[in-house]
Amino acid sequence: MEHKSTILIVDDEEVGRDTLEALLITQGYNLVFAGSGPETLIKASEIVPDVILLDVMMPGMTGFEVCRRLRSDFKLAEVPIIMVTALDDHESYLQGIEAGADDFISKPFNRDRLRARIKTITRLNRYRRLISERAKFEWVVEQANDGYLIINEDDDILYANRQARLLLGLPPDSGSPITETFLDLIHKQYQCEPNDSWSIWPPQSAGDSPLYLVRPASEHAGACWLQVDLTKMSSDDLSNYLLRVSDVTDSVARQKQMWTFHGQVSHKLRTPLNLLMTSLESLSESSGEMKPEDVQAFLEIAYKGAVRLKDEIQRIFHYIDALSTMRPDLDRCSIEIIAVIVEETATMLGLDPVTVRYDGFKAIDNTWVSLSEHALEMICWELLENAKKFHPRQSPQIEVRIVNTFNRVSIQVMDDGATLSPDQLIKMWTPYYQIEKYFTGQISGTGLGLSTVASLIWSVGGTCRAYNRLDGSGIVIELVVPQVERYVSKFFSSNEVSPQP
Repeated sequence: MEHKSTILIVDDEEVGRDTLEALLITQGYNLVFAGSGPETLIKASEIVPDVILLDVMMPGMTGFEVCRRLRSDFKLAEVPIIMVTALDDHESYLQGIEAGADDFISKPFNRDRLRARIKTITRLNRYRRLISERAKFEWVVEQANDGYLIINEDDDILYANRQARLLLGLPPDSGSPITETFLDLIHKQYQCEPNDSWSIWPPQSAGDSPLYLVRPASEHAGACWLQVDLTKMSSDDLSNYLLRVSDVTDSVARQKQMWTFHGQVSHKLRTPLNLLMTSLESLSESSGEMKPEDVQAFLEIAYKGAVRLKDEIQRIFHYIDALSTMRPDLDRCSIEIIAVIVEETATMLGLDPVTVRYDGFKAIDNTWVSLSEHALEMICWELLENAKKFHPRQSPQIEVRIVNTFNRVSIQVMDDGATLSPDQLIKMWTPYYQIEKYFTGQISGTGLGLSTVASLIWSVGGTCRAYNRLDGSGIVIELVVPQVERYVSKFFSSNEVSPQP
């Protein structure tokens, strides 16, 4: 929508105001009127007009005095002022220039000349304001820790601040032209996740799902995470977009650490703690009626449970200590372990046996992926627990397919639970999103599980997607991760396997 310039018309005589209104009302301006000097100062401060048409000869406070007052006001100092006068002498002209006037118009008015002069001044003033605002904007964002870019509908980069140039690998000199589009630049260095949310670019409206740029972990650096926020900027018939690119690597890492620590505590400690408590409760309730050998048997069970509990707690502390030295780029394990992890997880969750099928592999014991065994345990728990949680009877039939797909491994977890809408399938990877038609609080969990699964997969260069089954109710969660060599010869000897957390 085109901006309408505001003109403040100042004249103590009504006929003078009416004359100027008649000449300008059809030109698309927003007209505001004042009949005295004090009223002019008040209205000008309120609306900050694009132009002021100021009559010279007014009682009390003359146009010259009003002009000087306006020029002394920081907010109004640069507003163009055209003085309207019947005086046609050199002295009045000089007095007006000294007071700060930009131009003069003499009565009686030449209609075409008046309109042309005001049109030129409003355009120049608008351009000057745009230049001034852009200079302020650039000064602020050049000091920012986030990257800021302006792109147009053709994805051309019109502006990029210092941090944006650093994140996108551009020359630091802001004067250097950017010939590549935004998408071309980011595809050279980053994965766009979630992929479905990036499928339409620029988006027609800001979506609910965060947009991420992920640079997977490498031999020399950990994974890098950038969050992209976008807002539409309209200017006349042009549509530009302002992008903020924030480095959220640390927050993603903290989220993963919290999630995996919670998994360590809730999953690893449950079995030995139950074993210990059951034995002690039996001894407490019936020790007086038990035979000595039965008491001894329960004590041995309790002791084994305590030892196992101690071992698991030590593993948790070991994991916490290892967080600061973990190398995601070196984490790897054989896909052979997936079947074992699935079986153990299903048993712990009280699920029916889960079918696990390997497709397209010559030797599963010699196929490795860039995930640690611990990460696979956490991912498996999250997916199977969700399948149970969202099944109408909490008793899903689950099948897991592990497929060889051109140097990558596709892990597909299929259940027979609910069918989801397209927006639910897209948003399920969003932090804190929970799949409920209405938020009731009855679905347990924080909504961070699947988003953290996605962050683990994306961090190693993998992809995540979810879709409804075609052969019945339920969904398929598909995680695709790169295959890797078992040994990392650059860091380890030929007979040493990469460390596991």
